[in-house]
Amino acid sequence: MGRVIRAQRKGAGSVFKSHTHHRKGPARFRSLDYGERNGYIRGIVTDVIHDPGRGAPLCKVTFRHPFRYKHQKELFVAAEGMYSGQFVYCGKKANLTVGNVLPLRSIPEGAIVCNVEQNVGDRGSFARASGDYAIVVSHNIDNGTTRVKLPSGAKKIVPSGCRAMVGQVAGGGRTEKPMLKAGNAYHKYRVKRNSWPKVRGVAMNPVEHPHGGGNHQHIGHASTVRRDAPPGQKVGLIAARRTGRLRGQAASAASKMDN
Repeated sequence: MGRVIRAQRKGAGSVFKSHTHHRKGPARFRSLDYGERNGYIRGIVTDVIHDPGRGAPLCKVTFRHPFRYKHQKELFVAAEGMYSGQFVYCGKKANLTVGNVLPLRSIPEGAIVCNVEQNVGDRGSFARASGDYAIVVSHNIDNGTTRVKLPSGAKKIVPSGCRAMVGQVAGGGRTEKPMLKAGNAYHKYRVKRNSWPKVRGVAMNPVEHPHGGGNHQHIGHASTVRRDAPPGQKVGLIAARRTGRLRGQAASAASKMDN
């Protein structure tokens, strides 16, 4: 009987919980209201801030309350080029300018957008990581849907009433700078969760991991594992359709997807 492996222990929480205490709050659009559905509402970017554990900066946007004498403060994912003091317009009749929030039906095909909603009024779901963007591919006016290309390359059909912010998320190219030293990795993951440093399975003993043991560090059996494997066995390439380097037609198809 082996030990409970790391992948199983993560499910229980405990030391593996995410570190959320210093985070600034959920980054999302305004609640969808009459003003956004029929016209537009103007807000002002009061500050662009860092959110611990998130690669993309956030911006604080202040709106006037639609019918009470007070302000509404929202936290948006910042688009590349947004600055404090900028006016942001949200709604059906807003202009196509970086930082503005429009329903997809008001955005032309081929436009670069980010923080796209999956369902109308869910306040932003897709393309929210630093440097990410989605592309509006086409509109189907007959059934009120829009086809969007996501950062993964997948194409998704969402209702045309879903909102999106014009532009791409700020903080792009973050992963291109090398980490250089362990201390930088330590601080990166310290604000995220306990997921670093990672001990490789082949470096463990057989009691601690299915890949452990042996006189040389090798897996010793296929690294693929079936979908319905029990939790202590389910490590490696789970339910892999294919493994190895992309070759031949698959490689050319993948390069076309990237371009």
